[in-house]
Amino acid sequence: MPFLPVGGQAVIEGVMMRSPSRVAVAVRRGDGSIAVMERLFQSVTTRHKLLSLPVVRGAVSLFEALYLGISALNWSADESSRAPAPAGEASAPPTASRSERGGAAASTLQGLTLALSLAFGLLLFVVLPARLTGWLGFHDRVRFGLVDGGFRLLFFMLYLVLISQWREMARVLGFHGAEHKAIHALENRAPLTATSVQSFSRLHPRCGTSFLFLVVVVSIVLFTLLGRPVTLVQHLTRIACMPLIAGIAFEFIRLSGRYAHQPLMRMLVWPGLQFQRLTTREPDDSMCEVAIAALERVRVDETVMKLEREESPAAALAFIQ
Repeated sequence: MPFLPVGGQAVIEGVMMRSPSRVAVAVRRGDGSIAVMERLFQSVTTRHKLLSLPVVRGAVSLFEALYLGISALNWSADESSRAPAPAGEASAPPTASRSERGGAAASTLQGLTLALSLAFGLLLFVVLPARLTGWLGFHDRVRFGLVDGGFRLLFFMLYLVLISQWREMARVLGFHGAEHKAIHALENRAPLTATSVQSFSRLHPRCGTSFLFLVVVVSIVLFTLLGRPVTLVQHLTRIACMPLIAGIAFEFIRLSGRYAHQPLMRMLVWPGLQFQRLTTREPDDSMCEVAIAALERVRVDETVMKLEREESPAAALAFIQ
């Protein structure tokens, strides 16, 4: 599979796509039309050499992806709930949403949402597993690390199962599958039509689900080396290691996207692909059309167009999907 620096995520009734210099969100409105919002975006990792170093760039890119994702979700919620235009009147153009027009207030709310989400994730996947393992009486470094990691993996699996069974999430998971299929089609230089896109897999090695699974795996190794956390400082040390863990997982995701067809890499990415069966659904054609609408807006990125013309592209940046 040729590698291209394009990624994205599902949003409410739509898909966000991102390339090195552009972000686009496409949403299916209640009247059946597709609204698209696009803007230029350049990662700070391309402007500051220190932030572009391996591992460091992964942690930075993760925070950028979270911020862009929350912004896209806010816009999609606003746009998908927009009332259809009365008969005989044209629909309002897809301009900036109310949340965007809120300026500083919207940015503050997005920052607060991001902070609360990260705090909840750290509590659930870092602090709670360690506390439970300690309460069970495991104190040896290796056994503590394995049981602690086992709890983390269990919580991750339960989280994905709950999401997959949440009825209101069914369409979002379908758009997630559409996003993967559309990117597969682009990477394989296939026509970007609903029929063509539907022929590809809804699973993709650079998916955020695979990334989170890798975060769990890397954390088991690193936290085992750190040993059992007893004091507040030791718990905070674990939390401080999360950017490092995310950076290592990000580097593996980059490699998996580039060498996905190598036998060893296929074996290594297989577990993450299986977890994607919980976080994606087979989309219908209308979902694929929305994913294509977003993808068409970001594929005009100069880097993407240059790599599309190359036989064996070697992109400089991978986006988690």
